[in-house]
Amino acid sequence: MPNLITISATVHAPIEKIWEYWNSPEHIMQWNNASPDWHTPYATSDLQVGGKFTSRMEAKDGSFGFNFEGVYDEVETNKLIRYTIADGRKVTVVFELTSGAVLITESFEAENQHSIEMQQAGWQAILNNFKQYVES
Repeated sequence: MPNLITISATVHAPIEKIWEYWNSPEHIMQWNNASPDWHTPYATSDLQVGGKFTSRMEAKDGSFGFNFEGVYDEVETNKLIRYTIADGRKVTVVFELTSGAVLITESFEAENQHSIEMQQAGWQAILNNFKQYVES
């Protein structure tokens, strides 16, 4: 049984804006990086069950890059996304309305290359970047 890592952030914006910014490639390219020296030069998203997504993640200096890609398994507009990453790991993203905000909780199966702490910190940094992008 793989280790499950959970991260979360409370985003102060309407759920419709959060959903659009989370799923639209033109927005994904603006927030999908864990540090300022990385970027996402392109992204695709076919947001439906069986639809595919790709985010090209690269170091800005060109030294390293990879495709983060997978297939959507379940989509409930403004509430839930479940997907399987290309390496077979499962991810669940829950969007929960709270008073004046939305709590986003992401749970994902850990991979074996990097420490749990490093994976958690990296995914949390991306989620924090999303929060900052939506709220600014």
